[in-house]
Amino acid sequence: MYPQPFLEYLVQFHVERDYFECHEILEEYWKSAPAAERQPVWVGLIQIAVGLYHQRRGNLRGAEKMLQSALNIVRRHQQDIRQLGLDSAALSQLLEDRLKEVTAGAPYRSLTLPIQDEALRRAYEQACALRHAPVHCDSDMNDHYLLNKHMLRDRSEVFAERQRQLELREQERSKLEG
Repeated sequence: MYPQPFLEYLVQFHVERDYFECHEILEEYWKSAPAAERQPVWVGLIQIAVGLYHQRRGNLRGAEKMLQSALNIVRRHQQDIRQLGLDSAALSQLLEDRLKEVTAGAPYRSLTLPIQDEALRRAYEQACALRHAPVHCDSDMNDHYLLNKHMLRDRSEVFAERQRQLELREQERSKLEG
């Protein structure tokens, strides 16, 4: 009933608190749809994770920008949020409250998305059980890798793909000129 990447996002969001991975999972899922069919609700959920990643690292300006954008999407797509099993009004309120905290310079604290649909709750709990994980953990503020993943992750595949794309473009350009 719910897309597997969404359930994985929820596990990463609530258990691992790996907001960077949340972004990666949903971005890949969102981009897998044809461009005309891409739903903004996924972007809003990605932005929530990115905003929390920034806040946790002390980048309050980045956090504010992402969370405000996410809030705008949540407000415009309340029905889509509800269809994903989340409480759209409660999520809007959580984001408004978090934005106030960010602008006041309050320290990061873990946030729990308001799951409203029982079917989603059961599917999420089952996903956690399959990993032998609890349904909630707070962020480990001492986990240097988790806090700085964007700088520390292995990017060799990304660099190799960029190089491959450059070579393909160069081959195309050579064909057109030749």
